[in-house]
Amino acid sequence: MERLDRVRAAVAAGGLDAVLLTPGPDLRYVTGYDAHLLERLTCLVIPAAGDPALIVPRLELPAAQAAIKQDLEMVPWEETDDPFALVAGRLGAAATVGLADRMWALFTLRFRDVLPGARQVLASTVLRDLRMRKTPAEVAALREAGAAIDRVHAQVPGWLKPGISERAVARQIAEAILAEGHASVDFTIVGSGPNGASPHHEVSDRVLEHGDAVVVDIGGTMPSGYCSDCTRTYALGEPPAEFGAYFEVLLAAQEAACQSVRPGVTCESVDAAAREPIAAAGYGDQFIHRTGHGIGLETHEDPYIVSGNDQVLEPGMAFSVEPGIYPGPHGARIEDIVVCTADGMERLNNAPRELVVV
Repeated sequence: MERLDRVRAAVAAGGLDAVLLTPGPDLRYVTGYDAHLLERLTCLVIPAAGDPALIVPRLELPAAQAAIKQDLEMVPWEETDDPFALVAGRLGAAATVGLADRMWALFTLRFRDVLPGARQVLASTVLRDLRMRKTPAEVAALREAGAAIDRVHAQVPGWLKPGISERAVARQIAEAILAEGHASVDFTIVGSGPNGASPHHEVSDRVLEHGDAVVVDIGGTMPSGYCSDCTRTYALGEPPAEFGAYFEVLLAAQEAACQSVRPGVTCESVDAAAREPIAAAGYGDQFIHRTGHGIGLETHEDPYIVSGNDQVLEPGMAFSVEPGIYPGPHGARIEDIVVCTADGMERLNNAPRELVVV
């Protein structure tokens, strides 16, 4: 109940009357229940004053009871019941209600109808600070995820051969992600040659050629619910000379950004540490995305490592450091997950960052 109690306290401190959490990362964070997202409403009601309760379809009740290892009231509803009215009945004249950030509009609009006097805000207004500061157990889960995806990257050079398609490589990677302990595959980006200049290329039927640079960005979700995300860049034989030149700049920039991480610095200062050496070398306009994103039960969550974000880093904050340079004929990115520690940072990915020539 410790986490649920901390959320209740945050709801009260944030001036909300309640938060309503439907299936998704927030519900899993608070209860451990990875509920199916269905048209039937499952909703955790956490009032600022009073006891929380899970409103759950009767046919989902056994799954909820098996997953939630804490003393939590569960209110099953039948197919002919109105679950939204059940929620509204527990809230009374609530003035401000936080809704899960990823709640379907199907539910959001119904809650607007049954709570006409309530102002709707994002639940992240009170959950953000809790989820952003990882506990030692959460860091351990992310460390396990990082080691698992490192084991996959160690196998990638054996799959990169002239004549094989990006799609075929991605299939082998996906199988390995599961074999190395993940519960699901979230993404397999294999960008070869010119496709490496598109940061979110995913895959195509393009066949790898000798001299290609290949950006491989992969990740999945572990049974714990915590995510992995790691990018390495490979080359099939010697890449073009201009690629080698900017890859060395990128390697130095990624290292500089990682080494800048410590308590008390801002997210935007880490972004600047990555961006400055790239700009100084003349590639500034080819670094086209933020330096990083938080990670936990979602691949992308707070804090975001980007210019304009003055969030101060604290121990337990985990995020990616992933500068990239994308000139057009090819591209490169290097990504590690790091966690801010009491006196610096810990990398959670430790596969070689240097260009691997296969």
